[in-house]
Amino acid sequence: MILLMGSVFYFLQSYAFEDFYQRIEARVSMAGKMAFEEDEQHIDVYREIRDRYLGKLPGQVEFFYKVENGEVIDGNEKGDNLVPKSFLRQILQTGKGRFSQDNDFFAGQKFAIENKEVLVVVYANDPSGFRELAMLKRTLVFSFLVYLLIVYFVAKSFSRHIMAPIVRVNKNISKIRADSLDLRLVIGKNQDEITELSQSFNDMLDRLQTSFETQNNFIGNASHELKTPIAVISAEAELALSSKELDEDLHKSLQMIHGQAARLQQIIDGLLNLARASFNEESRSKELIRLDELLFESVMILRHLNPESKINFQFDEMPENENAISLQGNSHLLQLAFSNILSNACKYSDNKPVLLKLKSELNQIVVDIYDEGIGIPEQEVKHIFEPFFRASNTSAYEGYGVGLPLAQKIIRLHRGDIYISKNHLEGGEGTHIRVVLPSN
Repeated sequence: MILLMGSVFYFLQSYAFEDFYQRIEARVSMAGKMAFEEDEQHIDVYREIRDRYLGKLPGQVEFFYKVENGEVIDGNEKGDNLVPKSFLRQILQTGKGRFSQDNDFFAGQKFAIENKEVLVVVYANDPSGFRELAMLKRTLVFSFLVYLLIVYFVAKSFSRHIMAPIVRVNKNISKIRADSLDLRLVIGKNQDEITELSQSFNDMLDRLQTSFETQNNFIGNASHELKTPIAVISAEAELALSSKELDEDLHKSLQMIHGQAARLQQIIDGLLNLARASFNEESRSKELIRLDELLFESVMILRHLNPESKINFQFDEMPENENAISLQGNSHLLQLAFSNILSNACKYSDNKPVLLKLKSELNQIVVDIYDEGIGIPEQEVKHIFEPFFRASNTSAYEGYGVGLPLAQKIIRLHRGDIYISKNHLEGGEGTHIRVVLPSN
């Protein structure tokens, strides 16, 4: 619409100026003929034709200039002030010319008969034409705004009609959760792209439902089927170790069995926690949690399990408003996530001091954990959240590569994220872990 209305205004303006110039040039031609006409009768005829058929333009003034030795001789009282000298030189060089300034229009032509040269210039102004163009501009701007509103509401109505099937599909999709995978999208009768999308989504739900049911069955059965025999193995090994009649080799073998059974139990517990954190989000209870209190509890639990751990809680950036460090979530899962992160920080730093900071930024809770440990090789950071992955410099430490993936999964279930980088505070090889969670 802007291009169309701009083009209309441009061409109408160009046409109006061209038409006005042509009307002035017609009067220049008539004035030139009258200037060289010696017969008074013929001059009267020219004057009558000009007045009857051409009329007089607004503010019209005629100027006549003699040319002697290539110089313009001004014989007009008002010519010096009104007609620009540069315009006269242009007519003298090219034979004719046009000139306009604001609302003043000039047209001129050189006439020569029998070695006599005269420059004829006609001046006029066009207030009515300018007013019409200004009115046209206002009309076009007003029409553009009106049409823009019309197009907006028509397009909005049209797009609402076009997008209605997509909105309906999106609304149905938003109702589907991990515990309601039996729901399906309604397939329309129209054989269009929306119908194909709905059918493809239903097919995907079929595959997801099968996968989730398999996972749920595994979680339900694994606790009983795996934990029971391991508990029996561990108990029998302990019972055998309590005997005083064992020789040294047999004692070592039983200790190995007991240790590996405990290790297997920890691996299974980690796997089950990882699976449970991914399944049935809606069934987990949610509560309002103050993260500073939860972190204190996690630190206390860790100090109880590992008295040599040194965790320093820094308070200087904590906000005064408790809502800024509170969130809706599952306290058990979040405590498990932070316990794993803090435990790793203490373990891989050989119980050197670990700095824990809590603050609020842009409606988000930020937890920073700095350690002075062995760090993570830069090329391996991208794999650190993969289950069972362990960095190449951790062979001297016990672990199974489950803690951080579990922590990441729990944090993402709470609509947060976790980042790992080098600890630049201490300038060593330590690790900086940042956890970002949405505040209440």
